[in-house]
Amino acid sequence: RTMASSLTRAPLIAAASGRALLRRQRPLGIRSMSSNTDELIVRRHSGESEGIVELSINRPKARNALGKNLVGMMESAISEIKFDKTARAVIIRSENPGMFCAGADLKERSQMSPEEVGPFVAKLRGLVSSIADLPMPVIAAIDGAALGGGLEMALACDMRVASDSAKMGLVETKLAIIPGAGGTQRLPRIVGPAKAKELMYTAKVLEGKEAVSIGLVNRSVPQNEAGDSAVIEAISLAKEIIPNGPVGVKMAKAAIDKGLEVPLESGLAFEQACYAQVIPTEDRLEGLAAFREKRKPVYKGE
Repeated sequence: RTMASSLTRAPLIAAASGRALLRRQRPLGIRSMSSNTDELIVRRHSGESEGIVELSINRPKARNALGKNLVGMMESAISEIKFDKTARAVIIRSENPGMFCAGADLKERSQMSPEEVGPFVAKLRGLVSSIADLPMPVIAAIDGAALGGGLEMALACDMRVASDSAKMGLVETKLAIIPGAGGTQRLPRIVGPAKAKELMYTAKVLEGKEAVSIGLVNRSVPQNEAGDSAVIEAISLAKEIIPNGPVGVKMAKAAIDKGLEVPLESGLAFEQACYAQVIPTEDRLEGLAAFREKRKPVYKGE
């Protein structure tokens, strides 16, 4: 069982036909770094979307629940991407239509001893924090249930895009526990403390349109027949980001994230420090030259 098991699920098209539709709709020039049988599939875009990296969760029988193996694979992939200068935007998504991540794998969790639960939750919390700590923008593409740890993972991303039928909620209080991977801290920072308390105390599940109205997600789009409308919108959003100077984008992220944790005066000091790091870059000179010559800049992240 996962946290999604007690919810009414939106009807899904057959897995085989869904995967075929996804393959047809993917842009040309995407290179898969994993096997289709892996629990995590890594894809790197090339061509006009070069710089986009997709981390696609692939546990359809468990509704993409976070188990030990998947968490380990995600940790390894994120560690590699963190130092990859060619990666300009990361999308966390589901490989399977109509789902995102149903939270912790409760079937696996039920077989753990009390002594094993704490370390695993700590490892899950570390994974979510490592997503937040990636230097480049990270977008969650939510095409279905994002519950418990699944939503906590999405909250660690810089932006969230959801289909209008996607279901999102921190539902841990239904199980007499609390969010353990950062949800109690990140949700209030995104939607405000009063709304976050309401959502967690009641274990309420939202759909895409309501989620965008409270600022939980950036964009909500109608679901399509293939069940991947959020993925398509996330790629579109990432393509708006990648033409811009990658060092500038990274420094903007660092200044915002650090500044939110401190008083305004200290935040302004962080901004000044981040601005100082873009001054000596070749990209800054390229941006000025391109503006002067009335052409598109070609940034290298240097």
